[in-house]
Amino acid sequence: MARNSRSINYSASPLLASRTPVWRSKFIVAGLAVAFAGLAGRAAYVQVFGNDFFQRQGEVRFARTLELPANRGRVLDRNGLILASSVVAQSIWAIPEDVDRSDPKLRQLAKLLEMPLADLRKRLGDDDKTFVWIKRQVDAPVAKEIAALGIKGIYQRREYKRQYPEGEAAAHVVGFTNVEDIGQEGVELAFNQKLAGKPGSRRVIKDRLGRVVEDVRDVVPPVDGPDLQLSIDSKVQYFAYQKLKDAVMQHKARAGSVIVVDTVTGEVLALANYPSYNPNRRVNLTGEQLRNRVLTDSFEPGSTMKPFIVTLALDKGLVTPNTPIHTAPGRITIGGSTISDSHAYDVLTVSQVIQKSSNVGTVKMAMQMSPREMWETYAQAGFGQKPQVPFPGAVTGRLRPYKTWRPIEQATMSYGYGLSASLFQISQAYTIFAHDGELIPLTLQKTEEPAQGVRVFSAKNTIAVRQMLGLAAGPGGTGSRAQTMGYSVGGKSGTAHKQEGKGYASNKYRSWFVGLAPLESPRIVVAVMLDEPSNGQYFGGLVAAPVFSETVQQTLRILGVQPDINVKPQIVTEVVEESF
Repeated sequence: MARNSRSINYSASPLLASRTPVWRSKFIVAGLAVAFAGLAGRAAYVQVFGNDFFQRQGEVRFARTLELPANRGRVLDRNGLILASSVVAQSIWAIPEDVDRSDPKLRQLAKLLEMPLADLRKRLGDDDKTFVWIKRQVDAPVAKEIAALGIKGIYQRREYKRQYPEGEAAAHVVGFTNVEDIGQEGVELAFNQKLAGKPGSRRVIKDRLGRVVEDVRDVVPPVDGPDLQLSIDSKVQYFAYQKLKDAVMQHKARAGSVIVVDTVTGEVLALANYPSYNPNRRVNLTGEQLRNRVLTDSFEPGSTMKPFIVTLALDKGLVTPNTPIHTAPGRITIGGSTISDSHAYDVLTVSQVIQKSSNVGTVKMAMQMSPREMWETYAQAGFGQKPQVPFPGAVTGRLRPYKTWRPIEQATMSYGYGLSASLFQISQAYTIFAHDGELIPLTLQKTEEPAQGVRVFSAKNTIAVRQMLGLAAGPGGTGSRAQTMGYSVGGKSGTAHKQEGKGYASNKYRSWFVGLAPLESPRIVVAVMLDEPSNGQYFGGLVAAPVFSETVQQTLRILGVQPDINVKPQIVTEVVEESF
């Protein structure tokens, strides 16, 4: 069978019958050539001429510099026991848009994180975010359980968490760091730069899920922070804190402080305050808990200043230890104001002025001096000077220029009113009596070298006043409850009305005792202060001296100091206290 063929008649269609102009085809070819040239130029610009710009833009979107945290240095006590260290802790984070908020496992996650389910869902509620912290630094067992849940969009990041084995006992010395491992209080803040070390870095490319695809340059390793060894003795610190805490609770005081100083090296062996806090679990902290009162609170030192006046009078040749001073009828009037003793005495020797804490006897010696001589002595003893310790919040106290002193002010300053100091400053000033007339610098870091002091008084007269302090802490003195089994002690008690506004509160007191032991060759200075004791007793010889006694006995045993006497402390039913 023949195949039928069908021919096409081009002339039947005007469109097909027309001839295409040559210029049109050339135009199309030229257009294509220009387009290819543009693409080639753009490619050259992107790949060659503008490469740096586009490279930066790409890195902004996908490249990340990961910080490799340095391990923070440990804080150690003088014997190498750990006061603060860092442990690995996982932090939980999420990509909200990847998390199924209807997943029933979220309830388990919230329970493990100890947070309400509503709070967890709120944190995951923003789909625009590609990163959100859920909880920082969770414990290792919790982190393992969270990982086992396998919730899509929930991830973990390795960080370091600070731990404080001594807890509240050493909290005010060691302090703490925040979640970013930056020191906030105590030596953690004071030595933050040293402890922190130097973080490393790693430059990587990440995908949209935050996963590392590749490294783009060599890793810079972190440099861990060095350890910091303090002068603190953990055993002394714990014991002093416990005795202070017991005294505060027994006497229903508002607060209390204690400091123990090694008089050979100037090292601070213990520094404690109550109320305190647990640096491992900081919840609802208040300023009352955080304040390091030993360094930050200043008060009028009261009768603790009398030994400085007596030593100055001895050095100037105004008196001898046995010089009689007429104190009858137990008061003296200066500039229209009357200064009184708590008990009316007749004639007291200079030694008895310290033993009985006579205001009148002290004033009579002080008024034989010039205001400048008193001011210079106080300044040399460190009063009105900022303590040379790298500790946050250490106060300077107040010592007004001597040119402004009126006679009555000179008189009251002789027994500790009209100036102010911290317990730290008072304890350092008493190293003068422990170091035969030399003021020694105090340190919070361990040192093996004996302290180099600055002479304030002659050794002979300082030793004489040290014996007077022994009388004050003995039978018939104002601080007889400071006596310690096996060790001779000397010191001075103090009780003062608290300042309120421009005057003094009639029923609020600060009570303290500061002293040294053993008496012949002092090894330690201990200062104790109770703020507002309100359980019937408030004299420093009653509420602060027993803490001193117990702390001295335990500290000297820990230091291996041999007992120098073989007596038992006397039970004193009545304490003669210095005048207000």
